[in-house]
Amino acid sequence: MFWNYINKVRCNNSGDIIKARKQYGGGKMKNIIIITGGTSGLGLELVKQSIEKGFIVCNIGRNPEKMEQLNKQYGENHIGFIGDVSDEEFVNKTVDEISKLGNIKVLINNAGEPSFKLPTEYKKDDINRCFKGLEGMILFSGKTLKVKEEKDLKIVNIMSSAALRGNKQEAVYCATKWGERGYTESLKVAYKGTSVKVVGVYPGGINTDFYKNSRDYVSEEKQNTFMNPADVAKTILDNVLSEANLTVADIIIERN
Repeated sequence: MFWNYINKVRCNNSGDIIKARKQYGGGKMKNIIIITGGTSGLGLELVKQSIEKGFIVCNIGRNPEKMEQLNKQYGENHIGFIGDVSDEEFVNKTVDEISKLGNIKVLINNAGEPSFKLPTEYKKDDINRCFKGLEGMILFSGKTLKVKEEKDLKIVNIMSSAALRGNKQEAVYCATKWGERGYTESLKVAYKGTSVKVVGVYPGGINTDFYKNSRDYVSEEKQNTFMNPADVAKTILDNVLSEANLTVADIIIERN
C-alpha cells in the first residue's frame, strides 16, 4: 500500500512521503537503484532487468507519458521522477526524496543525447544538449554520495566507445564522453579503498532510437546491425550486481 501511495503522489513532496511511511507502515528499507534516462533504449532495458532482479527502480526521465506507463506496468517496483538531469535544484530535491524511500545501492548515470555533425556545423544548442549528460552525471553522483555519506554505494557511469577514441562526425559528442570518462576516473581515485565503487561502461553502437535524428550519419539499415539493448543491459547488470568479492572497474562492450 505504501508504494502504491508513493506512485500516486509521484514523490513530489517530502511531507507526503513521510506521511505515507507512517500511514502505511513503509518503514522497511528497500534496496533502490537510481537510473537516469530510463524511459527508452538501453536505460529502459536496465530498468526492466533491475526490477526483475528484485530492486526498486527510481527512474529519472523527461517523458511523463512513458513514465506513467512504467508506473502502471511495474507498480510498487517503479517510481518515476520527471525532470532535467542538468537542473541542480531538481537533482537535489529528487535524491533527497529517494533517500527517504529506502537504501540506495546503485546509481546508474545513463542519460544523455548525441549530436553527430561535422566540426564546422556545431551550434551552441548542440553543445548544450550534449553537455547535459555530463552535467547530470556530476550532479547526480555528487548529491547521491552526500546522502549516502560517501559509503556503501556503487556508481555506474554509462558512456560510449566514443569516450575511447575520436570520430569524424562526433567531435562534440566525443568531447562530452571524454569529459565523462575523466570524471569517472577521478571518482575512482577519490574513493579508492572505500566502500564506494565506480564502474565505467563503454558500449559501442546499440540498436535504439538514439540515432533517429541523425539518419545522414547512421542509417536505419546500419542501426539494425548494432547490439541488442537487452543484451547490453544484461552484460552491465551481471557485472555490476555480481556477489563476488571483486569490482569490475571498466566494461567495454563491442558488437561482433
